[in-house]
Amino acid sequence: MILTVTMNPAYDMTYRVERFERGQAHRVRSVEQRIGGKGINVTRVLNQLGKYARATGFSDHAFAAAAELELPVDFVHALPWVRRTVVISESDDGTATALWEPGARISNPHAAEQLATRVAGLLPDINGLVISGSLPGGVDPRLPADIARTATDAGVSTICDVDGEALRLAAEVPDVVLMPNAEELQRLTGRISTTPDEIVAAAYPLIERGVRAIITGKRGQGMVGVTAEGAWSATVPEKFSGNVTGAGDSAAAAVIAALSEKSAPDWPAILTDAVATAAAAIVIPVAGEIDRGLRTRVAPTVVVEKLAIPDRA
Repeated sequence: MILTVTMNPAYDMTYRVERFERGQAHRVRSVEQRIGGKGINVTRVLNQLGKYARATGFSDHAFAAAAELELPVDFVHALPWVRRTVVISESDDGTATALWEPGARISNPHAAEQLATRVAGLLPDINGLVISGSLPGGVDPRLPADIARTATDAGVSTICDVDGEALRLAAEVPDVVLMPNAEELQRLTGRISTTPDEIVAAAYPLIERGVRAIITGKRGQGMVGVTAEGAWSATVPEKFSGNVTGAGDSAAAAVIAALSEKSAPDWPAILTDAVATAAAAIVIPVAGEIDRGLRTRVAPTVVVEKLAIPDRA
């Protein structure tokens, strides 16, 4: 089993319009609401990839009840209400505009301890863990790192896809896999992270300090992976437009699916699958879904290039 942790879940709202124009009234063609949040999206994609995944994190009672109708879940009831995210999807050209509400403040003073205990109790039964998304108010930014450290100490492959202080603290966890975007990596390292070589230069000191891998999206299409074994850039030649909201979550699902196999990781192959899976998510208007046929078609076209590691001699 693979476990995902979503501390700040959301109801994902998708409004479909012909064309969105700022300052204008719009007739909405259709509306879709579903349970969401980054870890929830990862769980959905893992299930589509044929992996059994379970979701935990914080929620209120109504959200947990709705989630149980769709996914295996085990939430800590600690939120007074669950936020919404809104995506305006244009049928004209597939462009998506996103609005994120802030999360509610945790109302249960023992919530962090309860979540950490819940994850620790499941570690003997899982072979992969993904901690992703923002933190609601009242949660110590150390919590993702603390949970990740417990998991990696138990030999469980663990991905942290968080930001800010939570990302800085997660970067101190030995053997963790980090999946920041380019802007998050730049804030973490204080170094420009635009080109593949710049990403490697920024990320490699973290690898030297014990991080297992850093996988980040390039500005444009594709990803860069930096590990102790080497660094690679993976690019898909075809351009895709649509809703990029769940692309990173889909890539995380592909990465943890591979790492959960327990065999020695083939990082170029993992990057190839991550890029193809992310592309298969962009063309779907809602987050947490992929076009499996497109993923199969795109994977053979992904171009992987080995990158140079900085010389520390």
